[in-house]
Amino acid sequence: MNDIEESHRSLRLLEEISSGDELTQRDLSDRAGMALGLVNAYLKNLVAKGYIKISAIPPKRFRYYVTPKGFVEKSRLTYHLLQNYTRIFREARRDYSALFHRLHAQGVSGVYFAGVDEVAEIAYLSLQEVDVEFLGAVDTGRRGESFFKTRILGFDELEGLSPGARVVITTYNRRDAVYRRLAEAGVDMGLVHSIYPLTGGRKAG
Repeated sequence: MNDIEESHRSLRLLEEISSGDELTQRDLSDRAGMALGLVNAYLKNLVAKGYIKISAIPPKRFRYYVTPKGFVEKSRLTYHLLQNYTRIFREARRDYSALFHRLHAQGVSGVYFAGVDEVAEIAYLSLQEVDVEFLGAVDTGRRGESFFKTRILGFDELEGLSPGARVVITTYNRRDAVYRRLAEAGVDMGLVHSIYPLTGGRKAG
């Protein structure tokens, strides 16, 4: 796991806790999009560093609070991530442009996006540079919502790709999870591309 992902997860938890809502670890897991065990590990780390405190609420429940030190860390992480994401987005614009030009040269006629967030928007802008059709986007968390006037599909709806179609991973923070969901959905992984390295250093496409 790289520093950006660690910082992002810590910041997400600090943001959720600072909202003032009474949240369980499962609530935090759902809101932050993190596995329950991962939330537990991060909370322990944040407590150890003095960024959050826990108080017991009967019966057998706990409430989390962000400490003054934690609010300082939250501000620091926000600034740090803003700088890093500015660089990531700039590089994404360049790398998606290169990928789409390469796919066009290979005769690819259309692409699906897998994962919908700010990175997907950058990918969509880059796609406009070439004569490759945008076929749609898949993302279980946003299924049914709209992305550039198209309905976002679930992974289970992405099957039977036409010979000229490809799938491009268009999220940075969730790229490994999206890759796994595509595999679980039975997508031919030889047709999947990512501009970002995946777990273990592998790179799709």
